[in-house]
Amino acid sequence: MLPLTEPPSNPNLRWFSRHGCVVHHLDHVEVLVGGTVVGKYHPQERGVRNLLMVGLAQEPTIRLGKLAWAFDVSAEQLRRVRRRVERGGIAALPTEGPGGFRGDRKLTPQLRRELHKLFEQGLGVRPAHRRIKRRFEVSHHTVWVVHKEWEAEQQQPEDLSQETTPTPAMEQQRMALEDQESPSEPDRPAPEPTGSAEEQEGGTEHIAAAPVRGGQLVQHVGTWLMLGQAVRHRLYDAVAEVWGARRGAHSVRLAVDAVICALSIGQCCVEGVRRLATPSGGVLLRADQAPSASWVRRVLKRLADDTGAMELHLLIAGFYLGEAQALDEQVTVFYVDNHMRPYTGKHVIRKGWRMQDKRVLPGTTDYYVHDEDGRPVLRVPVASNESLTALLSPIAVLLREGLGEEQRLLLAFDRAGAYAEQLVELRDFGFEFVTYERRPYPLLSPGVFTEQVKLGDEVIEFHERNTNLGRGRGRVRRIALRMEDGYQVNLLAISKAPAQMLIGIMLGRWCQENAFKHGVERWGINQLDGRKVRHYPEGTVIPNPARRKLDNALRLARVEEGMARRDLARLPADDDRRRQRAEKKLAQAMQRQDELEALRPHVPKKAAVEETELAGRLVYHETPYKTVVDTIRIVCANAETDLAYTLAPHLRRPAEAKKALANLLKAPGQVRVKQDHISVVLSPAGTRNEKEAFLAAMDTINGWGLVLPGDTSLRPLRFRSHI
Repeated sequence: MLPLTEPPSNPNLRWFSRHGCVVHHLDHVEVLVGGTVVGKYHPQERGVRNLLMVGLAQEPTIRLGKLAWAFDVSAEQLRRVRRRVERGGIAALPTEGPGGFRGDRKLTPQLRRELHKLFEQGLGVRPAHRRIKRRFEVSHHTVWVVHKEWEAEQQQPEDLSQETTPTPAMEQQRMALEDQESPSEPDRPAPEPTGSAEEQEGGTEHIAAAPVRGGQLVQHVGTWLMLGQAVRHRLYDAVAEVWGARRGAHSVRLAVDAVICALSIGQCCVEGVRRLATPSGGVLLRADQAPSASWVRRVLKRLADDTGAMELHLLIAGFYLGEAQALDEQVTVFYVDNHMRPYTGKHVIRKGWRMQDKRVLPGTTDYYVHDEDGRPVLRVPVASNESLTALLSPIAVLLREGLGEEQRLLLAFDRAGAYAEQLVELRDFGFEFVTYERRPYPLLSPGVFTEQVKLGDEVIEFHERNTNLGRGRGRVRRIALRMEDGYQVNLLAISKAPAQMLIGIMLGRWCQENAFKHGVERWGINQLDGRKVRHYPEGTVIPNPARRKLDNALRLARVEEGMARRDLARLPADDDRRRQRAEKKLAQAMQRQDELEALRPHVPKKAAVEETELAGRLVYHETPYKTVVDTIRIVCANAETDLAYTLAPHLRRPAEAKKALANLLKAPGQVRVKQDHISVVLSPAGTRNEKEAFLAAMDTINGWGLVLPGDTSLRPLRFRSHI
């Protein structure tokens, strides 16, 4: 028996079927089927190559992916060539590349020498392109061409010149490749960059900006309403200020556009960008192609680097603070509350109290600031899940810096911040506030409530007097409310505003809770977004998990004691055997409690992370990337509110305005680009009343003068809708 040997590896021989292969020579390419040459062409002869590909693609046993790889083209390129032949016949076959290859104009001897040095060091096409792209301003494809020439120089010319027919060794290699997937070549892009963004995962230069183009059927063009609103809400001005003079501004614009469009059609996260990869995706985003989710993530992470994320967030918050101040020049009202984002991943992160589940869960707490209408203004993530009293004063100081020292500021929050020390601190800093009083407090007789306030259809009686905070902390206003069902609720306040106004503000705080619910379901504020984690630095003080386990064990021992005492109390006097068993359980439970209580003084409630069992395991998620995405979500939520306010008066059911608006944002339509404006005719789904409301609302929206981001001509958008 002869020993088995590996067949010689030949990268220039590519099998696309059991009996067919393509042989790439230095100056020509041969196509063989069954050992017979069925075609031969020069590498630049696109017409002959396309004709051979289309002819072989008719064979049902040939896998199209392997066929495209054998001819050194992308699968998307093969698909487009086949569709053109199906529509126009053989005469429609493309014979040249899109624009031809013009890289030879920049292929100077110096560039070739530099690239050859890099290739000899072992660098591939992409790393070499990153090294020289700024010095020589050449494309990725130009570097690939030089790399292919360099590879040809390293090979012997006679390797394939004497093998025009498959040998037994080549046949064995072909049989081995038959059961494998087509090998991937990350350093060799398709000759014609016509594939999707996923196939060209290089730098941002692979997706170029394009002018606004018209289209008979543009999918999801209703999202242009949201893009125009984002421009109106200064999002793109803030992005431009953060990005500065760095290169790639069009890529940042495109990434932000893609995220806004994905969120507008209900995708809730950046991964939803994949739903924009439709035939009209380039027209929708004003680019040569729709971007991939990974490309968008990379661009947004560049925007979030260093302090860019927080700077962007504060710029947008400053804009909304100014809007809230303009609505009421006397006192500006803000609601402050926390929202717990639960985490179900594989990492170990800190736990916090989640009110919806009435339990402690792993997650991150976000503190939100909403204006009086329930619009989000500011978000502060807190990975350590600190209480409201730890964040209330810093948030108030931040709001004052945004509004100025002269502006009156009133904060409304729930019982979690209604501690005497916190109220005194806000009063001493000069802030006005209103909150619920924590129980217990005295219940007043019905005859004391002599004043009334009407909120909607509900009439509420109230009684006001001052109350002392104790320990020399001073006095605050106490407003006792008697609801229609007789239930009493007390409010505590420091403010010059009348009691009726404070009652309306505090009872209207549910608009913030509704905003949380809508934000989770519509905009995906609970999404993790950024998945990178970091370990807590040494010295970070955390709740001691050993103390928590000890307290749980002590609680269980007390439960066992109670059960044993119950059994003893119910046993008959003559049942000595069961009584002895119950007394033994009671003694064990008491002994267990004594042991645990003796350990408690030696197990602190808090400890440094390196001194606990979580050392090396406890992590937290990085926030800059999510801050950028959540800033876009805040802008989208406020823009949606403006559109819903415009649409609601024209609907028979105004409460369903945001639901109807979601259909409008998903709508396809026709785009016509004119010299002085851009006409968009939408075809949304909806009832006749909803379509009539869309048409009526667009008269108001067109008066806003919305423009598309990136349109240097600043042509206003003119929306119309089919009925």
